[in-house]
Amino acid sequence: MHQEIKNTIEVLKQGGIILYPTDTVWGIGCDATNPEAVKKIYDLKERIDSKALICLVADDRMLTKYVKQVPPAALNIIEVTGKPTTIIYDDAQNLAENLIADDGSIAIRIPDDEFCYQLSRKLNGAIVSTSANISGQPTPSSYKEIAPAILKGVDYVVNLHHEKICEKPSSIIKLSNSGVVKIIRK
Repeated sequence: MHQEIKNTIEVLKQGGIILYPTDTVWGIGCDATNPEAVKKIYDLKERIDSKALICLVADDRMLTKYVKQVPPAALNIIEVTGKPTTIIYDDAQNLAENLIADDGSIAIRIPDDEFCYQLSRKLNGAIVSTSANISGQPTPSSYKEIAPAILKGVDYVVNLHHEKICEKPSSIIKLSNSGVVKIIRK
């Protein structure tokens, strides 16, 4: 795994996009602070850039680097949910402008996955994580189901867990600074 992390970090630092196994589904990712790399992902997915993407961070300390004010309830939600949960936070900061939603929010998940944790930690930053499909197409549940256009369109395919079957994407919760919680995807 160490060599894969090293190879992947090199690609991310050069502005490349990767195909990698996450704690949920196979994802397309890049350095979340690089607007050109983020644009490459929107182009590859044929997705309009007003539809925001998810980011992964290593831990709650890193979360505070990208969210001006992390509501106290966020850490409780992360702790008690028994499944991968992405939280949409108000007031994103220090990320590529084209990654932040029009209302200033950002969707971030702290994955319970060693590879994703190490990748974010070694990059010392957030990594984009969006499902490895063309917008509007079904999310592939395994590496074998990923479309050839996606495989050819990334700069690097992480050589881990090609046999992994992913049941479904994360839950998504919007947590406003005022404390309002809204479930977006169960």
